[in-house]
Amino acid sequence: MTLPGNQSYTSTPRTTTSTVGLTAQVIASHEAEGYKVVNEQGEHLGKIDQFVLDVTNGRVAYAVLSFGGFLGMGDKLFALPWSSIKLDEVNKEFTLIGVDKETLKNAPGFDKDHWPTFADEQWSSNLHSYYQADPYWKDNLPH
Repeated sequence: MTLPGNQSYTSTPRTTTSTVGLTAQVIASHEAEGYKVVNEQGEHLGKIDQFVLDVTNGRVAYAVLSFGGFLGMGDKLFALPWSSIKLDEVNKEFTLIGVDKETLKNAPGFDKDHWPTFADEQWSSNLHSYYQADPYWKDNLPH
């Protein structure tokens, strides 16, 4: 795809180092939506449905995993804490850290018509505890 000024656009995730030495992985959200999610055992868990942003603090809060169902019908959705997944650039998939398939099946989930209130502090704390993940709102975590 060509952008104005003859700049090109690629959907391949990029790891870049800036002039100040900051290393960053950058990928367009629409490209990552649909990426497969596996656990550390390589079991397929579902796919990324979308991302939830904390726009006040400029952070990704959650990746929403779609699990089960057929052709998008009957899928159960799970909010995965951002700190609980890792991008595998080579395979274009995310790995859910420290969670087996059975743990995911028992995780708090929701359906497409009944989303949780992501800004609810109690809900967020319980979710991060379930996944044993560092909360995204802690100051010591990278943005």
